[in-house]
Amino acid sequence: MKVIEYGSRSVPLMTIFQCTAEPWWVFKPSAEELSREFHILLFAADGHDESGTDFISVEKYAHDAAEYLAAHGYDHVDLMYGVSLGGATVVRFLAAESIPVTKAIIDAGITPYPYPKPVCRLIAAGDFLSVSLATKNRTVMELIAPPDRWTPAGENPTDHYDRIFDFEKNHYSYRTLYNSFWSANNYAMPDPVPAVDTYIEYWYGEGEKHARAKNCAYVKRAYPQTVSREFRGLMHAELVLMYPKLFREEILRVWNQKQSH
Repeated sequence: MKVIEYGSRSVPLMTIFQCTAEPWWVFKPSAEELSREFHILLFAADGHDESGTDFISVEKYAHDAAEYLAAHGYDHVDLMYGVSLGGATVVRFLAAESIPVTKAIIDAGITPYPYPKPVCRLIAAGDFLSVSLATKNRTVMELIAPPDRWTPAGENPTDHYDRIFDFEKNHYSYRTLYNSFWSANNYAMPDPVPAVDTYIEYWYGEGEKHARAKNCAYVKRAYPQTVSREFRGLMHAELVLMYPKLFREEILRVWNQKQSH
């Protein structure tokens, strides 16, 4: 796991957990946008940086982050954010790690499937196949994520996709891709889930509302204080990846939200 820091340690701490199959640096614009208000720790997952590791599990991702925080003198997190795989990591962190979190945002976070393991294996294999094709084939990548929608403002689409494709082709192992999908859908949670005092919001884009309905319901069962937030016109992870200024506004809204419990 690679940790990238933004901002001064004198301001509140915000941690970011990334999604699957994206280089850590696609989160840089949003992290930098918030670096005046927060000290940002971006936890780049194993297998998602340049160090040659493989992603193992959501459990390890959350625990490695907790160990890093403790080792560097952080006894709490002011605001924790994670998207997709990273959202799953926030769900797990709140339940299994001992470092308290004041506020948490679970953005399109994936939750454990209730299905029999053979069914889960088939689903993981399908996810693995589709993403493997996209990370190894430029044409497939652009079909799944059209550049006219998924190129950040001010960047050249060809250059942006060249950089992403080169990174994914050279740094993402098949083991990382399979483990990311398997673990995001099958990570362990304590039963019952311990109660926490954290203010929690579950975010999702309008375009993924149906796909995230069961995930949102799971999080609300696990953490009954959870408030859901839909973003009209947006798709999965689009807010943090494409709209850093709007992302900052929403983070600050949550940060300034008064807790009702």
